[in-house]
Amino acid sequence: MTDIPTFSLPRRIDDTRPFVPVRFAVLTVSDTRCLADDRSGDTLAQRITEAGHTLAQRAILPDERAQIAAQLRDWIADPGIDAVLSTGGTGLTGRDVTVEAHRDVYEKEIDAFATLFTLVSATKIGTSAIQSRACAGVAGGTYLFALPGSTGACRDAWDEILAPQFDYRHGPCNFVEIMPRLDEHMRRK
Repeated sequence: MTDIPTFSLPRRIDDTRPFVPVRFAVLTVSDTRCLADDRSGDTLAQRITEAGHTLAQRAILPDERAQIAAQLRDWIADPGIDAVLSTGGTGLTGRDVTVEAHRDVYEKEIDAFATLFTLVSATKIGTSAIQSRACAGVAGGTYLFALPGSTGACRDAWDEILAPQFDYRHGPCNFVEIMPRLDEHMRRK
């Protein structure tokens, strides 16, 4: 077996810029989980609040494409939510429909997220990273991320990618600084 090289992503924080909190919603997609045993949702919620952001809403839904898409649309329409992180339903089995539900609502896909997530995952789980269909996009000025259901995958996605990108102080660029322009196509010029 060939060793997969490890790498670390650079962190560039400009302490002269203020921290800007972001309002997140967390959706767990599972036919079997409830809030009492939702470890992946707990991991995301904890990391969000520890980073200084706001956990605006949280929900658990079954692996049903229409229900997932409807919940995403509700949160996209909610001015109190800036970003949605879903966990679960990104695999290859017949019940894994979260990616399809996300793509039903995307206006634009953030293609590089899937690539970067795969690279990060490969350093942790090797070639098993190929089984993830993690994806991301934007709709109605809201960021949407579909993460795998494993606690480790949620931790890796947050720690390695999302935490720096949702930190306004991170350079050379980040998701927060372009948030006011995500819905500019919907405003009159």
